Amino acid sequence: MHVRKEPSRPRQAERSAQSRNALLESAARGLSRYGYGNLVLAQVAADAGYTRGALYHQFKGKEELTLAALEWVLAAWEREVGVLVEREPEPVGALLAMARGHAVFCRRDLARMAIALRLEFGGRGDHPVGRAVEAAYALLVADCERRIEAGRASGAIPPGPPAQVLAVAFVGALEGAVVSLAGREPYDEVLAERAAAGVLGIDPTGERR
Repeated sequence: MHVRKEPSRPRQAERSAQSRNALLESAARGLSRYGYGNLVLAQVAADAGYTRGALYHQFKGKEELTLAALEWVLAAWEREVGVLVEREPEPVGALLAMARGHAVFCRRDLARMAIALRLEFGGRGDHPVGRAVEAAYALLVADCERRIEAGRASGAIPPGPPAQVLAVAFVGALEGAVVSLAGREPYDEVLAERAAAGVLGIDPTGERR
């Protein structure tokens, strides 16, 4: 008697993870290019090589897909940029590593998704995507603020505006630089570092101005 073998659960899980990652990457790219309001789910699915039905099998709709894509991009940032920051023992070195790493990370258009969403939602705390974007931004600013305070305590960063204000300016300068310099490798990395250093009041070698 021939017994039909069902696909193993590990293989099913692997295929499901592959399709999910492909859809998240496609969504992140679409959100970077077109924003949330203009994102077309059928196009996201097609660009990933799947049907719209396959997308709805993984995600309930645009909101859930966008929240998952944001989490996916932030996790990639931590793997690629966050690890560079944590390797630096000194606060200034960590902040400049963040600037360089972020510039390289944003050479892929999908990596600018968080910036695009933040601009689109503009602090709209009434929307789940807006809340998620603002929460991620607040964590980044808080991390920079902590490193700025440590740099000031060691004398590596000169006195000036409150650390929280300087952290907001640091993140803003970094975002502005990478968006303006998109496609201008390798100058994007060098100039992002200079812009970040300028806000901190130091030169890129870590010397006070």
